[in-house]
Amino acid sequence: MATTKEIKNRISSVKDTQKITNAMYLIASTKLRKAKNELDLTRPYFNALQGEIKRIFRISEDVDNKYFYPVSGEHEFPGSYGYLVITADKGLAGVYNQNVIKKAMELMSEHENPKLFVVGEYGRHYFTSHNIPIEQSFLYTAQSPTISRARVISKILLNLFNCGQLAKIYIIYTDMQSAIDSQACSTRLLPFHRAQFITPDNSEKRVKTPFEFVPSIEKVLDNIVPSYVTGFIYSALIDSFCSEQNARMTAMDSANQNAQELLDELSVQYNHIRQSAITQEITEISSGAKSMRRKLETKSLQGGAKI
Repeated sequence: MATTKEIKNRISSVKDTQKITNAMYLIASTKLRKAKNELDLTRPYFNALQGEIKRIFRISEDVDNKYFYPVSGEHEFPGSYGYLVITADKGLAGVYNQNVIKKAMELMSEHENPKLFVVGEYGRHYFTSHNIPIEQSFLYTAQSPTISRARVISKILLNLFNCGQLAKIYIIYTDMQSAIDSQACSTRLLPFHRAQFITPDNSEKRVKTPFEFVPSIEKVLDNIVPSYVTGFIYSALIDSFCSEQNARMTAMDSANQNAQELLDELSVQYNHIRQSAITQEITEISSGAKSMRRKLETKSLQGGAKI
């Protein structure tokens, strides 16, 4: 059985760990609020870009562009597929990283010769340790998702797509649907399906006066789409970052509860051992006093007999 000193040391150690988990919980909650605010500030711009693309397709639904599926609806293209996988730079976030990697492995198994682009040190370490080649790894992006980093990633992927090295590009990230529900998901980034931007007649106002696009609709799309792709990647980075912080908050909260339960159990054990020690000391003192009293009584009786 452990001694009171050992239990006290363990209680102290658990309390120190609890302080760390509490601090990590507060840090994660602060980062989560900041990331959401930054996304809300940039979202209107990219929503406006999406509206402009919709407007183009309301004017001419059969416009041909390299960033969109052909009007014929052909879905399979020869060539390599690119996969942008967004993970965290560190763990302590529950199953956040494992779910993203599992989703990526399932998707990559469907096509041969995948080209992997990784955001996050956790994902880079996993794929490297499993001998899965990485085309490019983007360092420090997972912990600092900014629009400038999204532009760098977008530029690299678009260059490979434009020169034909990538036939399709997928992005695998974690979608934070609510504070209690985050799911790993995959989305085809390029090429777009024109149905994404063609809305029913009753949901959008029809364009009565035709717009003039200079020099052409195709050129306008060529300039709009890269910015839209950047916005989509930035949104995925922020969404994943928020999901990571939310998962870390959940993990740290669970760790705090487990630590408190352990402290309660240790406190009960400490009180039991301490109470047993006190009872034993009282018993020993009582027994000693009784023994001394008996000796004194024996001596007094012997002294009285001699007289």
